[in-house]
Amino acid sequence: MAGFSDIVGHRQIIEHLQKAISYGKVSHAYIFNGPEKSGKRMLAEAFAMTLQCQAGGDAPCLKCHSCKQAQSHNHPDILYLTHEKPATISVEDIRRQINNDITIKPYAGPYKIYIVDEAEKMNQQAQNALLKTIEEPPSYGIILLLTTNADAFLPTILSRCITLNLQMVPDAEIKAHLMKEYRIPDYQADICVAFAQGNVGKAIQLAGNEDFMELKNSVLQLVKRIRDIELYEMTEAIKQIGDYKLQINDYFDLLMIWYRDVLLYKATSDVNGLIFKDEALDIKKQANVSSYAGIETILEALEKAKLRLNANVNFDLTMELLLLTMKEN
Repeated sequence: MAGFSDIVGHRQIIEHLQKAISYGKVSHAYIFNGPEKSGKRMLAEAFAMTLQCQAGGDAPCLKCHSCKQAQSHNHPDILYLTHEKPATISVEDIRRQINNDITIKPYAGPYKIYIVDEAEKMNQQAQNALLKTIEEPPSYGIILLLTTNADAFLPTILSRCITLNLQMVPDAEIKAHLMKEYRIPDYQADICVAFAQGNVGKAIQLAGNEDFMELKNSVLQLVKRIRDIELYEMTEAIKQIGDYKLQINDYFDLLMIWYRDVLLYKATSDVNGLIFKDEALDIKKQANVSSYAGIETILEALEKAKLRLNANVNFDLTMELLLLTMKEN
């Protein structure tokens, strides 16, 4: 469990939470709304640890007994809701772990804090059960709902909680964090950052993911030889891409980053703005033999291929059309 100072980005949310603590205006219910791996849990845990910290400041001291308990996930008054059914948080889960438990006063800290991850999985009965507690909570009770989709909540839940929407973290902040903490070279950090689209957790995951690097290398191998592939070799190329069928959206995104780099270099002759900086030589070559219209056609074909696969159009046929467009342009 990390403190506020260890969180990359999300300064506005951190300031909001720290001001609430400083001014004694802490709400009894918060919604942390943002994509998967965007930092919701880190923010909620840092907030909970600060509220229970024996030093009483607007950031956890990380040294007191309470902070150490929180860091090891053993604090008796910071509770995590669990649910047996993977897809649903049931009314029984809410009643047993929150409604019935919140009537018991805190054991050690000033608050009793409940962290509900994947809160969008609460069914309507569970939400209605939680609503009763949110409407009349004890003074020490705080509920933190973590969700990828706040729209899944009943309007009555939304109206009684403070919603904190996580924004994309600037690329420069994520890149600096990856290079410092994970010791990866800048060109690799650039690819992870471009791919993560402002999501710190996703960038961190990619930085240490060997499968992602293998996927990237497969894409680079394809784009470098696509013009030389004979039609009779197309079937083999499609078969190789088929090995990544479960990661096909990532495969397409990497292709898009490559062709955007080609387009950028063609327009500016500047390698500094490229994501695939370490492939600058091949990007220059491709930019020299490609027209603006041709590159735009390929980017449009990639979007169409994504839509076709989402509509369950035949995989091999979709890939064949895409590869022919890439080859011809």
